Amino acid sequence: MAEVAQRYGASVSFDWRLYRHDIAGSIAHATALAAAGVISADERDKIDNGLRAIKVEIENGKFRWDESFEDVHMNIEAALTKRIGAAGGKLHTARSRNDQVALDLRLYVKAEIAEIGARLRSLQTALLHLAGQHVEVVMPGYTHLQRAQPIFFSHYLLAQIEAFERDLERLRDCRTRTDVLPLGSGALAGSTIVLDRQSIARQLGFARVSQNSLDAVGDRDFACEFLFCLAIVGMHLSRLSEDLIAWSTSEFGFIEFSDAFSTGSSLMPQKKNPDMAELTRGKTGRLYGNLMSILTTLKALRSSYNRDMQEDKEALFDSVDTVRAALEVFSAMLPEIKIHRDRMEAAAGDPNLLATDLAEYLVKKGAPFREAHETVGKLVAHAAKTKLPLNQVPRQELKKLSPLFDVDVANVFDVRRSLASRRAIGAPSPENVDAQIEHWRGQLVGGRGDLRARRRISRTARRSVPT
Repeated sequence: MAEVAQRYGASVSFDWRLYRHDIAGSIAHATALAAAGVISADERDKIDNGLRAIKVEIENGKFRWDESFEDVHMNIEAALTKRIGAAGGKLHTARSRNDQVALDLRLYVKAEIAEIGARLRSLQTALLHLAGQHVEVVMPGYTHLQRAQPIFFSHYLLAQIEAFERDLERLRDCRTRTDVLPLGSGALAGSTIVLDRQSIARQLGFARVSQNSLDAVGDRDFACEFLFCLAIVGMHLSRLSEDLIAWSTSEFGFIEFSDAFSTGSSLMPQKKNPDMAELTRGKTGRLYGNLMSILTTLKALRSSYNRDMQEDKEALFDSVDTVRAALEVFSAMLPEIKIHRDRMEAAAGDPNLLATDLAEYLVKKGAPFREAHETVGKLVAHAAKTKLPLNQVPRQELKKLSPLFDVDVANVFDVRRSLASRRAIGAPSPENVDAQIEHWRGQLVGGRGDLRARRRISRTARRSVPT
């Protein structure tokens, strides 16, 4: 092969990361070859011991990767043959690099699903801890970046936990379709040397065995699905980042990033930049790009294996590295965020946030909702024109708009009373928030006793906080 072509086709510079999975697959394959009588027990043991020694060399940084052997598979096989002689040359019997790389990728994705799942759990735990610390804090909820209705800050944090739980569910679903053994499919049509694929699957921890050799070597659906899962994780992190970035500005002043997770300006000494959140928001574009890259690569390929598929790995590895790092940063950053309760609650004290409550007040008095909505809209316009807060419009003016307004309308503008009345499943009443914190504490960290004590404390605190 021309040297320039050899360099162009080499993948060992990045696919070396599959070495653990490649070695595990080769050990299982050697076991199956011995069981089928293709190699002797002695040869199997030599292969097993040789591969394990190579694994130790790689992990100790002593193994020399050689681009002339093109990829991780050939590098390990060549090193094995050099180490143990002819037995090493028998290892590739009844398999192809096509089913070998499909196996390695599936083992890799399964392992990374577990690792990323653990990091998502760590992030959820950090969010839950923050919610438990600030369970009483009221803030505005937003739609269209406009103040909408009051919520608890803890309700917001619990919303993030829900989003990341869906990410975990998607990863678990993806694992089901990844958990299929392709080894034994050969290049595309299997081999006349028949191995016990069920036994190989059990040894490698696969739940199922592929049922069509042609499909098995060309299938990268699981990699696409995994990249999609990672892209959605990135999207959730990016949206969380955007909230935190906005809230850290002087205009909001709701939160403050710690010095450990922010940077100063090279010119302006007063600046405190939310770089970690901004980087995460930016890196989400890479996750989307990696997903689109593999989808575009696969869209025009003929059935079975094509060398184009070599292009799946760098995108896959990059997305894994990006999401791993982002989850690690956020899990460490969130506990250090300073919450400015006074700014949040001052913003939540805007009486306009209770305009919907005011309409519902009229509904409870017998008005149709559309009529009540129109009435309160006129009231809001009147308050803006007269430059009066909504809760300070005189009752006689309210009566002009609707005779249903009475002295008890003042109760509508009690923010905590409003939140306490939002008791439907999923709504941000104190009881619902407490119940969700207890639920997630049981899910994430186990042990409920100390949370029950915290609930009692939190309710006492609520009663003591002026409205």
